[in-house]
Amino acid sequence: MYGRQPLNGPLEIINAADSITNEDRSRNKQELDRATLPRPLDATRKSWLLEPPQPKKKKYVDLCCILVSRKIFLWTLGTVLVTTLLAGSITMIVRHVSHHKQTEPKPDNYTVALRKALMFFNAQKSGKLPEDNNVTWRSDSCMQDGKDQTGGFYKDLVGGYYDAGDATKFNFPMSYAMTMLSWSVIEYSVKYKAAGELDHVKELIKWGADYFLKTFNSSADTIDVMVEHVGSVNDDDIYCWMRPEDIDYKRIATLCYDSCSHLGAEMAAALASASIVFKDSRVYSQKLVHGAKTLYKYADSVKDRNSKKQSREYYKSSLFWDELLWGGAWLYYATGNVTYLDHVTSHDMARKAGPFWNSPDYRVPSWDNKLPGAQLLLTRLRLFLNPGYPYEDILSSFHNQTSVVMCSYLPYFTRFNRTKGGLIQLNHGEPQPLQYAANAAFLAALYSDYLDAADAPGWYCGPNFYSTHVLRDFARSQIDYILGKNPQQMSYVVDFGQHYPKHVHHRGASIPKSVKKESCKGGWRWRDTKRDDPNIIVGAMVAGPDKHDGFHDLRSNYNYTEPTLAGNAGLVAALVALSGGEETSAAIDKNTMFSAVPPLTPATPPPPAPWTP
Repeated sequence: MYGRQPLNGPLEIINAADSITNEDRSRNKQELDRATLPRPLDATRKSWLLEPPQPKKKKYVDLCCILVSRKIFLWTLGTVLVTTLLAGSITMIVRHVSHHKQTEPKPDNYTVALRKALMFFNAQKSGKLPEDNNVTWRSDSCMQDGKDQTGGFYKDLVGGYYDAGDATKFNFPMSYAMTMLSWSVIEYSVKYKAAGELDHVKELIKWGADYFLKTFNSSADTIDVMVEHVGSVNDDDIYCWMRPEDIDYKRIATLCYDSCSHLGAEMAAALASASIVFKDSRVYSQKLVHGAKTLYKYADSVKDRNSKKQSREYYKSSLFWDELLWGGAWLYYATGNVTYLDHVTSHDMARKAGPFWNSPDYRVPSWDNKLPGAQLLLTRLRLFLNPGYPYEDILSSFHNQTSVVMCSYLPYFTRFNRTKGGLIQLNHGEPQPLQYAANAAFLAALYSDYLDAADAPGWYCGPNFYSTHVLRDFARSQIDYILGKNPQQMSYVVDFGQHYPKHVHHRGASIPKSVKKESCKGGWRWRDTKRDDPNIIVGAMVAGPDKHDGFHDLRSNYNYTEPTLAGNAGLVAALVALSGGEETSAAIDKNTMFSAVPPLTPATPPPPAPWTP
């Protein structure tokens, strides 16, 4: 066979089959036959094919008492180390993040001032003080009140609050102060809690309420006498300048029989409002309600005999019908008994209480005039429950009068003058103006919140419509003035800001705790000294400037520098209403006030008179 070479030469291809000899074929056949026979196995192959597998020897760790598999030990140790490392990392992260989250924002000025203003009440406490009173220069005082007199229920009159810079306990303004505190708690408990002061203010209210229960026979259903005040206002308590802790003269409890309709109704309001504050303490709340009913029955029974020849030199009530309206409204909310609602919405009551007299004096809220507060309290009922007939007639009148009162506070009208610095002159230029401005600020802020909660954007003053923001602006302007935004650039609340009164008309604040007991007249040197007060009476709102924004920081002039219980109560109420910023401006509690009020079904009005031609 031939082929072609790459170099074009002939290529010879020999057939392989032709070249194999017979001998080769025989040899190949023998080799193939041997390949088919089984071959002997070598030692290695025999070991893993024929012998059973030997278990692998485990390694152990000696832990003294026990032997643990090394593998298990290493896994356990690794797991513990990883878990510990992970937990530590998470803890560090959480602590770092929590540290930043728990940093509270700086409180607004109203909240700061609120905390201080409440401390004033701690400084005014009489009797055996609690351990956490937090006023270092005060201690137990007047522990013999009521015990030096012969009598029945009033043998123990220890407790309560001193009224102002003296050591007298006037139950009339004290009752008003406690009512204002209770009202503010009922409306703004959320804000008090946010400020960390809810328990504090409730303790202050209870301190006053417990004392009130001692001033009349609170276990009886009917009374004919009550304690009006404790202390000799015509002699020692005014003449003497000494610390309450050093008082050793006899203190008189002045009783009132048939000329205290105003006091009975006001104290009824204090106990009734406190019963709502403590509604979760059922037994105590019912005790307060019972006392309030007894007092109001007494007040209503002696109203026709209420003497105009009042023997009181201080805190004379100009009228008592406003207290009856005020106390009756609070008792309705505390009990839900429509008898009280019928009473306060009668035309006779409304006419005598004075809401339709159109006098500017009846628009000034104070310890003496409860009409603006009572009207707002009953306007609340109309806004949120709207009981309808037969109450709508008088309730709508109260609502309208409340709107008129609010209009008179606005700077667009001239019902009340203002100082050049912007302080409203609700007492017509008379001394001690701040307490009236603070009360008005509270009512204005509260009415604004009522309207917001009722989805009303504002109200009318004649033909003009005003937003609720206008009311809050008025309230802020007055409180800001008190806190230092005034021509004197002085905070009239002690210990708030950098510039505040240092010579407060207050016995306890002016006499060092370390000095020996002073005599009545011997204490005058502390009254008349020009040195700053040795004891700072934190949160005390002084009487305030004159009608020209002038102020004299003189301890001897109480018209400028004396704080009062009633004045501070209005300040506290206004401050809590304004605290917390705009985002919580309408954070009132709509329901707590009505917790005892049953659902009201409007009655069917009588048919109209028949038509005659």
